[in-house]
Amino acid sequence: MSDTATVVADDARALGATGADAATGSSCHAAHDADARQHGYITAKDNYLRRLRRIEGQARGLQRMVEEEKYCIDILTQVSAMTKALQAVALELLEDHMAHCVVAAAREGGSAAEEKIQEASEAIARLVRS
Repeated sequence: MSDTATVVADDARALGATGADAATGSSCHAAHDADARQHGYITAKDNYLRRLRRIEGQARGLQRMVEEEKYCIDILTQVSAMTKALQAVALELLEDHMAHCVVAAAREGGSAAEEKIQEASEAIARLVRS
């Protein structure tokens, strides 16, 4: 495996190895005023940004691999690693959303709760299809 492929694989393993990154206790204070609402991921924002930047680096690494005409299977391996890293971020965002935004809406009840549950169901369906 090339040096670029090794770095990309190591980054993906580091990203997907544990969900502990998101265990920072995100909070979602669903206010009645939409402008004042905080999203569930906000306390872990720096962590999410760091992970997404690493994934962006993985994409650049894949571009380099193609430019350098690396072996097809090595490129496919890195595409898989990047996909898993993105899925890990998506699952943690969904967990934050469910634990905070959906729970807050459920406490309010009524149409707000129904909307958040429907929204979460649709997001889960999209993730399952991807």
